[in-house]
Amino acid sequence: MTPAINSAKHAGIGFQVHEYQHDTSAESYGLEAAEKLGVAAAQVFKTLVVTLDGKQLAVGIVPVTGQLNLKKIAKAAGAKKAAMADPDEVERATGYVLGGVSPLGQKKRLATFLDASAEGFATLYVSAGRRGLEIELSPQDLLSLSQAQLAPIAV
Repeated sequence: MTPAINSAKHAGIGFQVHEYQHDTSAESYGLEAAEKLGVAAAQVFKTLVVTLDGKQLAVGIVPVTGQLNLKKIAKAAGAKKAAMADPDEVERATGYVLGGVSPLGQKKRLATFLDASAEGFATLYVSAGRRGLEIELSPQDLLSLSQAQLAPIAV
C-alpha cells in the first residue's frame, strides 16, 4: 500500500492498481509501464516536478509519449519561468523516489497541472507511488484528488 493508493481509497473513487515487474535497465519508466500493461502509451502519464521562478514547486502530469513544455506550465501557473526541480527536493516534497513519483498522496500539496490530452481518455494511468506500480483512474478523479488544473502543458 502506498500513500497514492491510500489517497484514492480514502476518496472512495473507482480505480485499479496494476503491478508489473520493473526492469531497472529501462530507459523510460512510462513507456515500460505502457508496454508491460499492454495499454496505449498516450494513456500513461508521467509526473514531473518543476520549480517556478526559482521558488515554489509545482507538478506537471503529461503523457509518457511527450515532454513537459516548461514555458506552458509556467504560463499555466502564472509564473515567469519553470525549470526541472532538483531530484533531492522532489523526493523531500513528494515523499516518492524518482521514477515512482505519483501525483496522489504527496507529502506536500503542490500546485498541479494535468495536460489537456487527458480529457480524451475514459481512464488514464499514473504512478501509484513506486516503480512497477500504476494506478488507473478517470481524468476527472485525478483532477479532483490532486486538485489539479487542466492545461495544455505537453509537447
